Amino acid sequence: MERDPLAAIVGIRILRLQAVVQGIVVGIMVGFAVFLATISLVVRGGAVVGPHLILLAQFFPGYRVTFVGSLIGLGWGFLYGFIGGS
Repeated sequence: MERDPLAAIVGIRILRLQAVVQGIVVGIMVGFAVFLATISLVVRGGAVVGPHLILLAQFFPGYRVTFVGSLIGLGWGFLYGFIGGS
């Protein structure tokens, strides 16, 4: 039996859309995880804030354990999560 070419095209488009949606969802989750981890350390404060979390600056240019750094980490986390999740 021959398959309808329109059905094949629609099937491929749906798979691509599912990949994009999955990438967005994973990106949001990773981005907010970095954001929340950074904010929790900033709120806690102390003399040495987040010695292990600052290592993310190796992968996220501009990232620091500050409020502004948490927003930068949110963006980078979303980007890496989107790429990995799609």
